[in-house]
Amino acid sequence: MTLKSALQDVKETTLSAVRGLLGKLFYLATLRRARGGYQHWGLEAVHGPESSDRALRTVHAEIVTAVLRMPLARLLDDLGESCQDANLAPHTYVAQLQNRFDLLLPGGVEDSHAAVHLSSVLVALSTLAQSRARATQSIS
Repeated sequence: MTLKSALQDVKETTLSAVRGLLGKLFYLATLRRARGGYQHWGLEAVHGPESSDRALRTVHAEIVTAVLRMPLARLLDDLGESCQDANLAPHTYVAQLQNRFDLLLPGGVEDSHAAVHLSSVLVALSTLAQSRARATQSIS
């Protein structure tokens, strides 16, 4: 018998090991299947596929909402934290997010308002990260 709900397990165990909101968003995108649902063998083994899928979809929506509500300056800082585990430069990390864009939203790109907003945020972050990298290089 499990002591945590699938949602608690995702929030308190799975995502607590992932740095930054953008890191969590990227991670959740890796769990999405091309045709919709999510696949996480550990959660499915403990909570079953339906509960696991529902919990991941809920948390994914919460993370997207948090990203879209966060000021760009804070997202830029979050980007620096999020890309550390991937060992990528911030602008490269944003490019990877953009390459997985169809999986970044829990409802897919059919949610046009969120898709347009998230796309704009990623373009802005990419531009800011590249500017920051150029500024750092010119100072060195």
